[in-house]
Amino acid sequence: MSILVIDIGTSGVRAAVVRDDAIIVVEHHLEVLPLSPAPGLVEFDATAMADAALGLARRVLAEHGPVDAVGIANQRASAIVWDRATGVPVANGLGWQDLRTLGECLVLQADGLRLAPNQSATKFTALLDAADPDRNRDLCVGTVDSWIVWNLTEGNAHVTDTSNAAVTGLMHADASGWDTTILDKLRIPESSLARIVDSSGPIAAATALPGAPMICGIAGDQQASLIGQGCVAPGPAKITFGTGGMLDLVVGTRRPSFATRGPSGTFPVVAWRRGDELVWGIEAIMLSAGTNVEWLRDDLGIIDTVAESHEVASACDDSEGVVYVPALLGLGTPHWDYGARGALFGISRGSGRAHIVRAVLEGIAHRGADLVAATEADAALSIPELRVDGGMSANPTFVQALANATSRPVEVSPVLEATTLGAAFLAGLAIGTWSGWDDVANAWQPSRRIEPNAPLDRDRWARAVDRAREWYPELSGLDF
Repeated sequence: MSILVIDIGTSGVRAAVVRDDAIIVVEHHLEVLPLSPAPGLVEFDATAMADAALGLARRVLAEHGPVDAVGIANQRASAIVWDRATGVPVANGLGWQDLRTLGECLVLQADGLRLAPNQSATKFTALLDAADPDRNRDLCVGTVDSWIVWNLTEGNAHVTDTSNAAVTGLMHADASGWDTTILDKLRIPESSLARIVDSSGPIAAATALPGAPMICGIAGDQQASLIGQGCVAPGPAKITFGTGGMLDLVVGTRRPSFATRGPSGTFPVVAWRRGDELVWGIEAIMLSAGTNVEWLRDDLGIIDTVAESHEVASACDDSEGVVYVPALLGLGTPHWDYGARGALFGISRGSGRAHIVRAVLEGIAHRGADLVAATEADAALSIPELRVDGGMSANPTFVQALANATSRPVEVSPVLEATTLGAAFLAGLAIGTWSGWDDVANAWQPSRRIEPNAPLDRDRWARAVDRAREWYPELSGLDF
């Protein structure tokens, strides 16, 4: 059996075919970059996104032949509103990073409704207010998975899975359905929202594709990465190191005890829903990870390529006391300090290019260790090992630094983006390609395993973070 996976990321679209041995046999990618018309605003052309997804899917099918099911993984919390009759978006979609509704979130918070600007909820309202202020039009409101399914089914299905619905800010706390109290407050008609379906199970036929294969799996990108790396039971956790960094851990069928954010700065998330089983997870967030390496390349100009950071950093055995705090956009878990800023400490006359590059990689690794500690505290669970994917997982110096900072082994995903495998597993479980979660866990075959070999100085790191915090006190005072 084989699964077609459509993976919609923040900066591109991927289509691939995954075999029943969890090997990707055909894969194509197309860059579809978001738009930034002004600082803090992030938009995207939803039509171009759908066209790319359909075009790549058809190309992959033409090369491979028929498939048995379709799985979808997608960037979460981005918002799209489109006309139900024509299928045409009313405006550009709003990306998950878009901050135009920050003020509205603060006003709602004062009224007792806690929503963050990176959730979908206030983005939906902003799009509806612009296109249909009187709420007279027949519009569809959805996240990226809903939009892609709509296009794959030629307008016959308006659905979202529970993992995506749970990060919109519009569901009941127990993920039992849309919360009409919040919908009424934000003036979002329930009739415009997608029907919530299982993450794994038959959903609708993709009639826009040759052979009309059944869509059988949907998950947000971080949940798909969690599944793709075999972290399907409490224990191992995964961190995806891309532009930012996300640690996710399965905690089981009982929802975490905290409503929105735990004492150590993590969030409860729905990992997946399959049949009668709703599985919860915990997520910890690093606001900037790979962005810091891009800064070395694009702004400082001390490396020519991202990959060169490994070669340059490995020219010295340690950073010789140089410490970098990767807070270019503030600090996420556990601090949630939007006013913190990136900082270099411990520079001497002998500090050179290699020391600074190594310090940047080690600083991101230290932040990874912060996420681990926060997650263990909020989940009351031990994480014996880490699994990593994303662009930075290809950097040997960084992965070793992560093992050293966390004092535990790190296993590297066999594919750079494990989201593809996760979406395939969800679809494959629905059609019997894999018989259950044990099969998914046993399919994990890391490309390499790295053991700690020299501890990093966590006390010095903590002192550096304290000095980088509250650089802009007015921003540090914001809390969502």
